[in-house]
Amino acid sequence: MPEEPLLSVTHLTKHFAPVAFGRGPVVRAVEDVSFEVPRGKVVGLVGESGSGKTTIGRMAAQLIEPTSGSVRFDGVETTRLSARQLRQLHARVQYIFQDPFASLSPRMTIGEILTEGLEIQRVGTRAERAEKAVKALAAVDLPADAFSRYAHEFSGGQRQRIGIARALVLEPELIVADEPVSALDVSIQAQIINLLRDLQLRLGLTMLFIAHDLAVVEYVADTVIVLYLGRIMEIAPSRALYSSPRHPYTRALLSAVPSPDPARRGKRQILTGDIPSPADPPSGCVFRTRCPFALDACAGPVPALREVAPGHAKACIRDDLD
Repeated sequence: MPEEPLLSVTHLTKHFAPVAFGRGPVVRAVEDVSFEVPRGKVVGLVGESGSGKTTIGRMAAQLIEPTSGSVRFDGVETTRLSARQLRQLHARVQYIFQDPFASLSPRMTIGEILTEGLEIQRVGTRAERAEKAVKALAAVDLPADAFSRYAHEFSGGQRQRIGIARALVLEPELIVADEPVSALDVSIQAQIINLLRDLQLRLGLTMLFIAHDLAVVEYVADTVIVLYLGRIMEIAPSRALYSSPRHPYTRALLSAVPSPDPARRGKRQILTGDIPSPADPPSGCVFRTRCPFALDACAGPVPALREVAPGHAKACIRDDLD
């Protein structure tokens, strides 16, 4: 019998109500998304800005509530937890934020930032919490004297290491990494990605890794989910998705990724037009307005995810593109 996934998301939907006095259209950020994150594995969520990936990550960590659908963590439904149960969940699920500058308080020392969660969870004595914080700093290759310093004394890459240490200090079972390198210089991005991959392998972490860059996700993720306008376009094991993408949107994204391997350099597929507004998504396949292979039938029912190879599914009605 296969092991139950650590995180299971089923028919997850998030609609944001109008902010101007209740008037205006509803923003459909996420629509009917389902996937699983097995224990000890990394699942990547990829898509352009506005694809709903961060919203999914925040619902998975119960930072925001879904409009409908289910989020199960370790077999327990998390959308109906009490305040005490939610606090316990947040000890087991930690979040790495995108912006290393805005996510660290300038008024707190790094030690206070790292021990805050431990104090909220009532973990150990003050000395024991400090010891755990120093160990977390060592895990991300920062010196122990960082404990008494402030965030402004560190570079962007070092601040993101502090953010990672803050996520690690509670020894979580699941980490949601929300575009953890997008705000960093290219020269620093590889260092942080290598650090996250090393920590994941060494500690056996389970991770939901959010990014807009397919090249970054390829190095980290075991499974990749491609999102567009709040819906899943394709889901596949990493190697299969990069070697044999089946959805036109995935192919367009991959064609824009520079590659030193001539065998992987396909013809560049330029996406025309702008991404439609999530407040007014197209009927049928939401990608059809920018898809070079769209048919009239694509405006019909929303295409369901269907398996095209073992563990590989796409939401597209066309079979001739496989």
